[in-house]
Amino acid sequence: MSAAGPRGAAPAGQRVVAIDGPSGVGKSTVARRLAARLGLAYLDSGALYRAVALKVASAGIDPDDDAAVEHLLAATRIEIEIAPAAAVRVRLDGRSIGDELRDPAVARTASRLAEQPAVRRLLTAVQRGAVPPSGAVVEGRDIGSVVFPETRHKFFLEARLDVRGARRLADLRRARPGAVLEEVVAEIQERDRRDRERALSPLRADATYQVVDTSDLAVDEVVRRIEEMIRRCCAGT
Repeated sequence: MSAAGPRGAAPAGQRVVAIDGPSGVGKSTVARRLAARLGLAYLDSGALYRAVALKVASAGIDPDDDAAVEHLLAATRIEIEIAPAAAVRVRLDGRSIGDELRDPAVARTASRLAEQPAVRRLLTAVQRGAVPPSGAVVEGRDIGSVVFPETRHKFFLEARLDVRGARRLADLRRARPGAVLEEVVAEIQERDRRDRERALSPLRADATYQVVDTSDLAVDEVVRRIEEMIRRCCAGT
């Protein structure tokens, strides 16, 4: 895979749409549907972090042990295949992985690993190299601020905490049938704290983003709003 240009600049003619925001705001669903409407590939950066988390957990390594994690990464091969509106297909050291990435424990480990410079360097390069010449809708927490900072299409989704908790609880019902709302909300708040306070690539929306509150909007409404903003931006060039 070839990396993008300097400082995350997309190659000429390549359209990258960054969808950033915390958990529970609807990033994944919105990004997939938007990719389908625009005819672009879809990339969920979280799948890559969870793939690394899966390997770290399988190796019995403490995710806070920077040196051990960096040593493991040197022997790690991550390959991804992306397509319009489709889930990211991830191969870890030549093995296809799927449902394992949805394990809540893997997601929690991924959050801790996201604070490590070696992990972010590796996965930023993987993301840049994975986007095809035609472009992609890329979803994550630092896509517009770090991975593709020079793209014109940056959207930060947010929602009220109670709404985010209810959405996350619905997502977890199959994996954790005994989960309760209060527990899920506490986990969201802790993840927010880690994401916003980490020294490297903190979760943030600066003036280059357009912020969309999804609290009271259906998914298709959010998608239409973003699509309209993208088209207006393109029409103005």
